[in-house]
Order: sequence, then structure tokens, then C-alpha cells
Amino acid sequence: MNILGIDIGTTTITALIFDTHSGKVRDCRTYKNESFIFGKPYERLQNPAKILDTVKSAVTDITSDCTPDAIGVTGQMHGIVYLDKNFAPCSPLFTWQDERGNEIFKGNETYADYLTRITKHPTASGFGLATHFYNIQNNLVPENAVMLATIHDYIVSVLTNAHPVTHSSDGASLGLFDLKNLCFAKSALSNAGIDDTFLPEVVCTTAQAGKTSCDFLPDGIPVAVAIGDNQSSFFGSVAEPESSVLVNVGTGSQVSFLTAKCDIPPCGEIRPLTDTDYIYVGSSLCGGRAYAVLKKFFCDCAEMLGGSPNDLYKKMDELSEGILGINDELYINCEFCGTRSDPQKRGYIQNIGTENFTPQTLICGVLKGVSRELHDMYTNAADYLNFAPQSLVCSGNGLRKSKIWREIFEKDFSLTALLPRHSEEAAIGACVFAGASCGIFEDIKASRDVILR
Repeated sequence: MNILGIDIGTTTITALIFDTHSGKVRDCRTYKNESFIFGKPYERLQNPAKILDTVKSAVTDITSDCTPDAIGVTGQMHGIVYLDKNFAPCSPLFTWQDERGNEIFKGNETYADYLTRITKHPTASGFGLATHFYNIQNNLVPENAVMLATIHDYIVSVLTNAHPVTHSSDGASLGLFDLKNLCFAKSALSNAGIDDTFLPEVVCTTAQAGKTSCDFLPDGIPVAVAIGDNQSSFFGSVAEPESSVLVNVGTGSQVSFLTAKCDIPPCGEIRPLTDTDYIYVGSSLCGGRAYAVLKKFFCDCAEMLGGSPNDLYKKMDELSEGILGINDELYINCEFCGTRSDPQKRGYIQNIGTENFTPQTLICGVLKGVSRELHDMYTNAADYLNFAPQSLVCSGNGLRKSKIWREIFEKDFSLTALLPRHSEEAAIGACVFAGASCGIFEDIKASRDVILR
């Protein structure tokens, strides 16, 4: 059987076909997500109509010679789009990068900080309900809006011509969520003045959202409820969740592991995975982006000095290999974009001397800084780890492409580094979830065993 996995990322949109008989990806197509809308300095918006058009193109291309037996969908978490009574978008997509929650609400308190204080639920700018709260307070909710949804919940609604619902993995990402009961926290919503009927219904299990009823696929194909891309990447990367820790380096970076606890940790987040499982997630806003910032610095230097900036990532990796073990290294904190709890925080460089301020030590310092930030989160969340980890699964292009970076993570975590079997982990995870949700496999474990082994 063939499962179609769709991943609606911030910068790319991917569709792939997984063949359960051969155990291989039959085809994969990735398109740029060119839907960004320029707005106010704090806004990070995308055009949902352009996203839908790109999804249609990707799906039409990849299914031209193969009709899938099931469809799984995942996408960028935290963001929201407002929908009208026909479940069509009546606003831009307010993405997870949107910073309106960091604007000042009252006194010196931001919108996100105010929500955290009055609801007792840690809330950060970019969380969907922080965005929604700002929009309520500033009369920015469209008059014809009847609900809000994630972008991937909207796409599933288009595929199935059905009322949008949201999986608990996404519901929690919007904020003000009751992790124990897997539903939005009504008392918190009431304290914030948010109408709970405006929010989508939460689905907690592996379940179908419906069957295809759209103009770019045959009717009747089972479609799974959409899931968040963090959880989907976990499904698509980790073959042995009871003994593995997952680190992912994309634009941002995360460390994740299975946990039995669902209370609020001192740092990081607990996110629903299924109706019975949770994952601890420590998130950095600057992962691969930190390396990209350094690359841009070198490009600017090369241009100023009349050199060529071509193929710099490869050269940067090569330069770092020879000095990885030196004692007099630079200490670089890579919180260049701040943190969720302190968006004004910035990175820094320490231990600069006359001999060690070189391109090589800058490269090593950034690579180690990203790893160290995630390892610190991992160490601080030790009470949430109820198993003895045996391996460190390294996902995302940053780690997949850089052997030296994997070695740094391996040393910091004192665990054997492994690469996932398949790239495009989030789209693969959507296939794993769809395999269980749409009846191709008995459950998530059976689906994971076929797709990841």
C-alpha cells in the first residue's frame, strides 16, 4: 500500500509517497513555501491561499502515477489562521514566528507575560492563543471569522470537505491547554476573555478526519487528523522511543524524549504525543539559524575582501575538524534570537584571546553552542526522563549534513549518534500516523516498525 505524507513547513512544503510493501520512499517532492506577506516589524505572516496552491501542486505531481491508500498531514505548529462559516481563510496565517505577543500590553508587561500571569499557563509569543488574544484586544479578529485553526488542520478540512478539528499535539501548541485532560483549559480561557467555542474540537487519538472530497484527488481516500510537526518528526525519526533521545536541528532546534509526566516542567514543555504518551521538548529559537548567521558573516567578509563565498558550509565543516579538541576554545552562547521565556536575551562570545580568535574557533564555538544549549535543557529536565537512554537520534538537515556536528552532539550527550532511516522526517511521521489512523496498521508501533526499520 502507498501512504501520502504532506508536511507544510515554514519555508518548504513536502509531499512524499511511502510504499509499505517495499519499505521505501517511492517519490518525494519539495517546494519552496513562497507565501510570506510583508507587514509590520513584529508580524510574521503567510498567505494560506498560496500555501493551498503549493500543496495542490505537490500532491497533483506526486500522485500522477500513484493513487495513495491513505494520507497523513503535518505542519508548522503554534500558528493560526481564521476561518469563515464555509471554513475558508479570512485572514493571513499568523505563524509561530509572529512576535505580536511580545508587544507591550499594560505597563511593562507584554501580551504573552500577561496571559502567563492571569492563566498560570506559560505562554510565549507565537503561541496561537497569544496571537489571538492580541488580535482580540486590538480588534483584529475578522468580523466574519467563526473559528481559528492551524494551517494543516485547514488543509485537511479542504481535503475532506469536513469541519476542521485539531489533534491534541497541535491544541497544546496553541497554549492555554490542559495536558492531563487533553483539552483547552476552560478556566484559563475564561480568565483571558477567550470564547472557547471559537476553538476547534480536540481529537486525542489516532483517528481519521474523513475521506477525500476535493478537486485534486480521487474521492474516498482515508485522511488522518493532522498532527504537529514536532510530534510528527518524533514519529518519523525515532524507531525505539523507550530508549532514545531525539535532537533536531533545522532553523530552530529541539531536544525531545518520551515521558510519563504531564505537569509543567521548570524549563521546556510537555507536549501530547498520543492519547497516552507525552514528550518533553526543549526548544531553541536559533539552531541551524545560528550557523547561517555565521555563514552570512563569512560571506560578508569574503565580499569585502574580494573573495568567493561559494560552498561555504562544506568549507566551514572542514575548517572545524582540525581544531575540535583544542583547549583554548571560544565559548559562544547561540541565543541570537532570544528564548521563548526571554525574547530580549542575546548571545555572546567569551574567552577571546590574541591567538584563538580565528574563523575555525568561531565555527567550532557556534556548533558547540547549539549542542550545549540543548544539552543544558536535557540535563535540567532529568526528572522527566524515566528510562535509560541508549542512543541519540539526530534529525534535521543541520545534523544530517554535518558529521562534525553529530560528533559534537554525541560527545555532549554521551550517547551514540544515529541518523533516522529516512530524511524528511516530519512527512515520514505523517505517514506513520496515517498508517495507524487509517487502518493500514494495527497501531502506531506496528506502523513505526514497518516504516522506520
